[in-house]
Amino acid sequence: MNVSCLSLSSIPLINHGFFTKNGGISEGIYGSLNCGYGSGDDIDKVSENRRRVAEKIGGGRLCTVHQVHSPDVAIVQEPWEHKDAPQADALATNKAGIILGILTADCLPILFADAKNKVIAAAHSGWKGAFSGVIENTLAAMQNLGAENSEIIATIGPAISKDSYEVGAEFFERFIEQSSVNSEFFIKHGQGDTYLFNLAGYAKHRLLRAGILQINIIAQDTYFNDNDFFSYRRSCKRGEPAYGRQISTIMLKK
Repeated sequence: MNVSCLSLSSIPLINHGFFTKNGGISEGIYGSLNCGYGSGDDIDKVSENRRRVAEKIGGGRLCTVHQVHSPDVAIVQEPWEHKDAPQADALATNKAGIILGILTADCLPILFADAKNKVIAAAHSGWKGAFSGVIENTLAAMQNLGAENSEIIATIGPAISKDSYEVGAEFFERFIEQSSVNSEFFIKHGQGDTYLFNLAGYAKHRLLRAGILQINIIAQDTYFNDNDFFSYRRSCKRGEPAYGRQISTIMLKK
């Protein structure tokens, strides 16, 4: 089976892709391109899936982090083994041949590229990470490596859409306390104190506020699209004991 990924038009010197859950060897609830070592899937199958991803993106060493919904960013100067991966939710590098990977199952994967200055990054941006500054910290890390905001292209990949992301009043109030502007990312839903939250819209707002004007959004709902994407919320609704993770990757060509 061919590995399946979504990608925008190519950027000079850079390979990138937002992979679906199709084209791997995992089975059952992990079928089939599960790339999450922490998912409970067979380690050998996950390793083979990740090897296929690395091959598809153009070869090189795939690096991911131990994601903890933080605003922290790891600078990658040399590739590491999975057992040595640091706790963080974003990666940045100016080294060619290193594949930066982010795992998601409803949260936003965001890929960043400054082709002129040869700096790339990838961020796992759930609501906690976005709220606490993972986007801004990723941009700061890129700038430290020589990137310029005016040259950075940011692409927000498949994630849970505003039509599927129901939240409660406490969640809504937390965002309003941060800024009254955040009310535009919520729609009142149903009869109770529930809302629909536009995570991608909120992330785009944070990107624009940070000075990033080249922003793309791949508007595909991971919760709704069972054929192509893993979804934490969908798995919980079904009572499944675990769930897979799709991967989004970016690499500077050698």
